[in-house]
Amino acid sequence: MGANRHMSVDSRGRYTPEAMGEATPGSEGPAGSRSHNLISPRRASLMQEPVLVLNATYEPINVTAVRRAMVLMLKGVAQAEEMHNAEVHSAAHAHKVPSVIRLLAYRHIPQQSRALSRKNILLRDRNTCQFCVRVFPSSELTLDHVVPRSRGGRSTWENLVACCYRCNNNKGDRTPEEAGLKLARKPRPFTLHTSRQLMRLIGHRDERWRKYLFY
Repeated sequence: MGANRHMSVDSRGRYTPEAMGEATPGSEGPAGSRSHNLISPRRASLMQEPVLVLNATYEPINVTAVRRAMVLMLKGVAQAEEMHNAEVHSAAHAHKVPSVIRLLAYRHIPQQSRALSRKNILLRDRNTCQFCVRVFPSSELTLDHVVPRSRGGRSTWENLVACCYRCNNNKGDRTPEEAGLKLARKPRPFTLHTSRQLMRLIGHRDERWRKYLFY
């Protein structure tokens, strides 16, 4: 399964990167070029810092990276509501880094589960192996079928979990019980409620988010 990008919805209620003004691979144009010029090797980690995305009504709807947030701002899709103290520099300009942005046009967000993907499974499980309960970089995690596919297990939210390679090899083509492993928590779909929980979790690390997440 391929990784999902941060998604929003277009005017017809469909999830699409373009609806959020997000640059897609192979896209061209001034906004894409300008955002690329903002990135320097020393600022790479800063450009991946999380940014809270608010709807036009100030309702929190998503978390994206600084780089994508700045693309939205450069395209006139969003404006900054809260800023970091840090700046990034292009050849001619210094740009303050946003912490919270707000969309300028209201987006309808369907009350439905996110698309099933490797990225969303890892996000739901917070990059934590569901057997040894250790946190890993995404590159060091795989997806495990709780009930093996050879036993009829399906690729669903309820049967897929984040798993490190060591635990995946130890489990093999067995159920957790047969392998002497225990799930950290029962897998479930990634719903809007799950998204809000993750936003609040991240919000504890950035006080600028709190007034938008805690009422």
